[in-house]
Amino acid sequence: MSAIRSKHTLPEVLLRKALRKKKIAYKLHYGKEKIDIAITSKKLAVFVDGCFWHGCPKHGRKPKSNKAYWLPKLRKNIARDKAKAARLRAAGWKVVRFWEHDVLGELKMCAKKVSRLAK
Repeated sequence: MSAIRSKHTLPEVLLRKALRKKKIAYKLHYGKEKIDIAITSKKLAVFVDGCFWHGCPKHGRKPKSNKAYWLPKLRKNIARDKAKAARLRAAGWKVVRFWEHDVLGELKMCAKKVSRLAK
């Protein structure tokens, strides 16, 4: 599992490039919550969630082997995401989450949404 990236994934890199083209300044893996893309001037937290790791209802597939390990792990990831978003909102941040399939399939739409919220 050490070869699996948690930072600088393809969807995250593509979204960052699109935001850079729009001249949107951001910080990477920011703060205690490790926000994927943080637009600190607007208190905007952007997360790009992998479909498998974060339980996408559309593309997140259930593991076929070692279910006793994977199912609790994936449920814990989802719970952690919700708790992290709640803490950020309580601190006054806007939280936006994109699934990896959204970024890969609709990059312009995702960048446009971030751009609109960052204004």
